Amino acid sequence: MSQTLIEKIVTAHAGGLESGRLVHAGDFIAICPKHIMTHDNTSAVINKFQSIGACNVFDPTQPVFAIDHDIQNTSPDNLAKYTKIEQFAREHDICFHPAGTGISHQVMVEYGYVTPGSMVVGSDSHSNLYGALAALGTPVVRTDAASIWATGQTWWQVPQIAKVRLFGELQPGVVGKDVIIALCGTFNDDDVLNMAVEFVGDGVAGLSIDQRMSIANMTTEWGALAGVFPFDDRLRDFLYERADFMATLGGDSVKYTRADVDRWFEQRTEADPDAHYTVELSLDLSTVIPHVSGPDHVKVMHSLPQIDKKKVCVDKAYLLSCVNGRLEDLAEAAHVLAGKKIADHVEFYVAAASANIQRQAEEMGYWRTLLDAGAIPLPSGCGTCIGLGAGTLNSGEVAISATNRNFKGRMGSRDAQAYLASPAVVAASAAAGYICSPTPFEHTPPVVTKIVHGEAMRDAGKTEIIEGFPALMKGRALYLPVDNLNTDGIYSGKMTYRDDVTPEQMAAAAMENYDPAFQQIAREGDMIVAGRNFGTGSSREQAATCLALSGIQCVIAASASQTYMRNAFNNGFIVLLCPQLSDDLHERYAGEEAATIPGPTLEIDYRASVIRCEGKEYPFPPLGVVPQEVIVAGGAENLVRQRLGF
Repeated sequence: MSQTLIEKIVTAHAGGLESGRLVHAGDFIAICPKHIMTHDNTSAVINKFQSIGACNVFDPTQPVFAIDHDIQNTSPDNLAKYTKIEQFAREHDICFHPAGTGISHQVMVEYGYVTPGSMVVGSDSHSNLYGALAALGTPVVRTDAASIWATGQTWWQVPQIAKVRLFGELQPGVVGKDVIIALCGTFNDDDVLNMAVEFVGDGVAGLSIDQRMSIANMTTEWGALAGVFPFDDRLRDFLYERADFMATLGGDSVKYTRADVDRWFEQRTEADPDAHYTVELSLDLSTVIPHVSGPDHVKVMHSLPQIDKKKVCVDKAYLLSCVNGRLEDLAEAAHVLAGKKIADHVEFYVAAASANIQRQAEEMGYWRTLLDAGAIPLPSGCGTCIGLGAGTLNSGEVAISATNRNFKGRMGSRDAQAYLASPAVVAASAAAGYICSPTPFEHTPPVVTKIVHGEAMRDAGKTEIIEGFPALMKGRALYLPVDNLNTDGIYSGKMTYRDDVTPEQMAAAAMENYDPAFQQIAREGDMIVAGRNFGTGSSREQAATCLALSGIQCVIAASASQTYMRNAFNNGFIVLLCPQLSDDLHERYAGEEAATIPGPTLEIDYRASVIRCEGKEYPFPPLGVVPQEVIVAGGAENLVRQRLGF
């Protein structure tokens, strides 16, 4: 049977497959990734690894540690955490990149861990970036990371696959960030939600690798689990440059050579011509103009000509992050700001994606141009993008940012507003004091097409219920009338990287960013019913565990982030998908203004795969044996512990 590029990559990294078996969308399999990246959350993964009872890392070449999130925090507690991570790496002979090296995803690319045709996972939601190098990059959660350390593998369900054809050439002044904003804003109805995307078409050749990294990175915000580009001549040239860079470092730093690149190119993996795709989309790159996303939502976009007329005043501007902190981005901003000054009322923060990129920018004069204009430099790390360190948003402030997320409360106060744009637009807006374009564009909508083929069908019928798993579950519905409820809303970023939070504190923090009244309304045994794309955003697993600790039995959503679902099941917490129930409750409570609404009693029949509510039955996808085993074990850690014989 034919396979897509992604299905072929997964097959090559699947564990325990019988000879000749090919992997396809929908399959539950074991995966053995080439690498597993963790950053500041390595400390939490260490705790999970040790709680399993594991003493040795299965394959010390698999993990990579790259510190990047809270690097401006020089408190004794945070420095002690970093020391703990480095010591663990030294003890187990694991590659370690200290704070200041760069943002983890950039480090993975710069130092040769990501290679074409490989599967590289990361305990971070923006691991999709690796797809720019024709690799399958996808996020896993902390429990998965600990499982991979201990056994070399974890479980994964192969997603449905989307094909996105890019054709034509970008206009001058239009970059990769504009392309992904156009895709997010145009195909904004869950068109690729929980899918993996393959980018194809003659337009790909005109995109630099920096631009591809921006696009692949923000397929996360589009709702996809991965975004993979082909292995073409332009990528080969980029890999040559990386091989030359590693050669200058010598020793163990040389992950591959030019000869390796040539061999990979000759043996490169490609999709079969008749492979099945759930949906096929296309975008004419020549019709893309700069757009701005927001505020508060990535999938709400405005063309620059439209928003320019509104003169939206900004207080802060940001050029940083794993989506737009590379050399091309700094060069674009420097070109816009040459000979200019940042507006008096604006604070403009700049950070390179890595120390190597900053050195290059300094050598080429870009960094000096930005500083002379009034930019405030920050170290190479995530920082403000995740709401940590200097320059976070205060109540009432408006920001224009070259980051990848603008969720309410993510970059500071939940009473602030953030818009997303390309580096050139951010720089021009910082100088003007309001959102504007450095060059004029005519307002034209992107030219797109969409063809839906449908998902690969799964077998239906009565579901086998294993011993210890409940066949029935009852509880009150707690309806949350919102789509795209992100993990920042469920569990705030300010608590995510604290290791001293008690279970009681986690439970008390559940949903406080979404609805401060949630804790007074919720009660033990409730079942949350939510809208579409529940749990989107960051990969923080506390967004699942805090609900379980609050006494919530399960989440039932119209659709949900696959990463959120992994976190939930890996921690013994159930998430079901039932759009019909969600839609009915949405209609019933259409006039309600509350953010949290107590609803009717629900009965979940797992054998029949239906939810019963006031005499009506609502079907949901069967919960098979694989996730049941995780739930019965009390989470993936316990399941791995059992398999290790502890």
